[in-house]
Amino acid sequence: MPKKIAALLVTALAVLILGTPLFAHHGAAAYTDKLATMKATITDFRFINPRGQIFFDIRNDKGEVEHWQGEVTSPNKLARAGWTKYTLKSGEECEISGRTGKNGAHSVWITKIVKSSGETLKLAETID
Repeated sequence: MPKKIAALLVTALAVLILGTPLFAHHGAAAYTDKLATMKATITDFRFINPRGQIFFDIRNDKGEVEHWQGEVTSPNKLARAGWTKYTLKSGEECEISGRTGKNGAHSVWITKIVKSSGETLKLAETID
């Protein structure tokens, strides 16, 4: 019996040690607490795991075009909020708000998207 218990303990320990990376999660630590709102023109939307990617152009204060990328939540959460891979189309105008990247890159964790029609896209499902 002691050999079985020892084997069980070794197996349990191995599962805990080797399985720890499965619980890893990268959050929004790469982004500041500073919120920015930008008038954007969508250039690409990728409905992919682990997070949806939105690529867009803005005009800076000098009138120059800047290429930005933004992250939203996972496709399964977006789908439950009503999104599809066709929700945003290249050339579409919208207003994007979110937390900017800490490293100064043109990157944003998107917290709000308002289409030119005035529709605010849900970024998560809601329970009514």
